Amino acid sequence: MSETTEKIIYFCTHAGEDAEKASICFAMASSALALEVDTTVALQGSGVYLAQKGYVEHVPATGGFAPLTKLIGDYMELGGKLLVCKPCVEERKIEESDLIDGAKVSTGGTLNMIALETDAQLVY
Repeated sequence: MSETTEKIIYFCTHAGEDAEKASICFAMASSALALEVDTTVALQGSGVYLAQKGYVEHVPATGGFAPLTKLIGDYMELGGKLLVCKPCVEERKIEESDLIDGAKVSTGGTLNMIALETDAQLVY
């Protein structure tokens, strides 16, 4: 009998303009990792700013959550995957070299394939 790993993907479409939604996304994703769920966060729309070096340092903590610097740092340290929408970063003139360590630029095709393989998808 083979054991399968549960998988989940969180789509985060907000950054500093709705820091509470962005914070919830990373808090939930870290919780999933703690439960040993294969976890991916996909940043889309303005959410791609969260992966830009130096951006979250200027976003105040909100909603009773730790600052985004800690939430994202903890998520990455726990081994979470962070994908960033290619057209979204291109539209915002963000270069791949401007992204935090561990963030990877991704296309819609890749995100759709991951979503099809997951047990759950959540959007923030």
